[in-house]
Amino acid sequence: MSAEELSRAVDLFVRQVGHWTAPRWGAQAATGNTARADLVHRLVQRIANLAADAEGEPRRTVPRLDNDLALPDQLRVVAADLVAAGAPEEALAAATAEIAATRAAL
Repeated sequence: MSAEELSRAVDLFVRQVGHWTAPRWGAQAATGNTARADLVHRLVQRIANLAADAEGEPRRTVPRLDNDLALPDQLRVVAADLVAAGAPEEALAAATAEIAATRAAL
């Protein structure tokens, strides 16, 4: 996997959810028993963890903001951090797969 493929996955994800309103974020995801916003925040945290690992830095908790509308932007930021960290292909592939799985679960 490449940074370009990760970027494409992020773009597809943001196009899918970027226009959602607060009630849509609060709705239950298609799979599992969790709100869509919680599912996406977990995705953001997993990618942030991959970026921290690639940087050789300790993992940090991604803040859960009061406004779920910020989740697509948080995803963009952590994905950009992963690429900027020079993550290995395995990490980029893992992030891309996580994004695709989350899209399917929404």
